[in-house]
Amino acid sequence: MNPLSLRRWSPYAAGAALGVLSWATFFFMDKALGVSTSVCHMAAAVIGVGSESAVKENAYFSKLLVKDGAWKPLVDWQFALVMMMAVGAFLAAWLGRGFDETRGMPGTWASSFGPSRVVRWIGAFLGGIILIFGARLADGCTSGHAISGGLQLALSSWVFMVAMFATGVTTGLVLYRRKGA
Repeated sequence: MNPLSLRRWSPYAAGAALGVLSWATFFFMDKALGVSTSVCHMAAAVIGVGSESAVKENAYFSKLLVKDGAWKPLVDWQFALVMMMAVGAFLAAWLGRGFDETRGMPGTWASSFGPSRVVRWIGAFLGGIILIFGARLADGCTSGHAISGGLQLALSSWVFMVAMFATGVTTGLVLYRRKGA
């Protein structure tokens, strides 16, 4: 059987592959695996189209896009990783024949929030904004802290992982509590 055509992959195999990818990133590029900076990099690039001085004068954006007075390339390894994550997700769904599952509304969501796709899209969008804000506030995303920082045994990353799981479980219990239980 072709492992790429499985509907669900073993979390152990996927975790091991992610660990190898992280090692390769450290070995070949001397960089930690992470993607949240790409979102801010893109935002700064879009703002820079309208006003280069707005980006260069902003301490946060200039750190991302300007080095020694010159613009850093927009497409770098991290940007390519983000794009390939989207391609990989599409291929995984296509090869695993999982497109049918994405067309319907998940029962847990529908029973808690109703069947509106608009509400689901707005919730996902707002959740993404909150997530990226938190990732940049923490100076790293889940992959940056939990995977790369965890592999390096960084205390801040382990604190992040404990907080992430604690808040995730708590949020899940609050949002998806059983009616009448």
